[in-house]
Amino acid sequence: MFLLDPDLIFLNHGSFGACPAQVMQTYQRWQMEMERNPVEFLGRRSAALLAQSRAVLAKTLGADPENLIYLPNATTGVNTVARSVHLQPGDEILTSDHEYGACDNTWKFVCERSGANYVPVEIPLPFNAAEFAQRIWDRVTPRTRVLFLSHISSTTGLIFPLAELCRRAREAGILTLIDGAHAPGHIPLDLNALGADFYTGNCHKWLCAPKGAAFLHVHPQHHALVDAGVISWGYSATISGHTGFDAYTGSTLLERRLQWQGTRDIAAYLSVPAAIEFQAQHDWDRVRQRCHAMAAQTLHRLCAITSLQPISQDDDFAQMVAIPVPPMDAQLLKDTLLARYRIEIPVTSHQDRLFVRLSVQGYNTSEEMDALADALRELYSVQDN
Repeated sequence: MFLLDPDLIFLNHGSFGACPAQVMQTYQRWQMEMERNPVEFLGRRSAALLAQSRAVLAKTLGADPENLIYLPNATTGVNTVARSVHLQPGDEILTSDHEYGACDNTWKFVCERSGANYVPVEIPLPFNAAEFAQRIWDRVTPRTRVLFLSHISSTTGLIFPLAELCRRAREAGILTLIDGAHAPGHIPLDLNALGADFYTGNCHKWLCAPKGAAFLHVHPQHHALVDAGVISWGYSATISGHTGFDAYTGSTLLERRLQWQGTRDIAAYLSVPAAIEFQAQHDWDRVRQRCHAMAAQTLHRLCAITSLQPISQDDDFAQMVAIPVPPMDAQLLKDTLLARYRIEIPVTSHQDRLFVRLSVQGYNTSEEMDALADALRELYSVQDN
C-alpha cells in the first residue's frame, strides 16, 4: 500500500510524509501525460486541471476553491504572506515559542529589513489548552500587526486552539497567518469557519499526496495583498499574443499572480484528489482514531519506563506526539535508534527538554510501537549503568 522500506520502522511521517503506491501511480501518469505534449498540457490545459484539483481539495478543507492556490510547501506559504505584508518600523508579529524554525527564520528576515519586531510568547509545558488563547492575547499591543501561529506544533505535536484568537484578531484589525503544515489529513478542518486571514498547509504530509503539494488559503479581502515569490505573467494586464500561455490568465487575481511562475511540474498538485480518494476508500477517519489511540498508549508506556510526565492531555495531540525522554545527546540518540534498531524517528528539544517525536500513520503497527519501547528501555538502561 505504501512504498516504505520494509526493513525500516518508519515513525517519522510528520517530517516528509509517505505516499501510497496508487497515489504515486497517479502522480507518474500526470507526469507522463505532460511529456506527451508539454505545450498542450502546461499552456492550454493546466489552468482547468488545477481548478478541478483545487475544487476537490477545497471541499476537504471547508473552503472555497477561488480562495486557494497551490504551492510546493507550507514554508513557501509563510514566506509568501510574510513578504507581502507591508510592515513598518515598530510593528509587531506576535507568535509562540513553539513555531517551526524555518518559519521563525522567515519572520526574522522580514523584520530585520522592515524594522518590525518578532515577539514570541512562551507557552509553558505541560500545555494548558484552556489558557492558550488568553496567554497569546495578553501580549497584544497597539503595535501588533500579525498573529502567526501553528495549528499543530512541529516540535511538540500540540494542537493549538485558534478559532477564538482568529475572531479576536479580526475584530481588532490584526492579520492572522496560520501555519497548518501538519493539519490537512491529520485533524478535521473547516477553514471558512476558522476565519484566518491566511492559512497554509501541506498536502504531502498527513494527506499523503506526493511531495511538493501544499496550499495557501487567502481570505477574499486580501487577494490583492498577496504577491507571488516569482513575478511572472500574472502581473501583466494581458498576456494575449504569447502563444501557449492564455490558460494562465486565471479567474481571480490570486490565481493569476501565483499560479504561473514559470515552468514547473504540477503533477503533485493534480494528484491531491487521488490522495483524498485513497483516504476515503480506506475509511481514514477510523484509521486516524486507531493511530491516535496507538500514539497515546505508546506515550504512557514510555513515560512509565522513564518516570517522566507527558507534556499534555491525550486530547491535545492527534497522531503525532512528543514523548519526553531523559537528557542525552539528541543527535546520538537519533543516530543510534536508526543505526542499531532501524527506527526512523526525530529527536526534538524544547524549553530544555528532550523528546522523541512519534508519528503514527496507517501503515504503522503495534509491533513497531513495541520495538520503540524496547529500544528506549535498553538505551536508557545502558545509560543508567
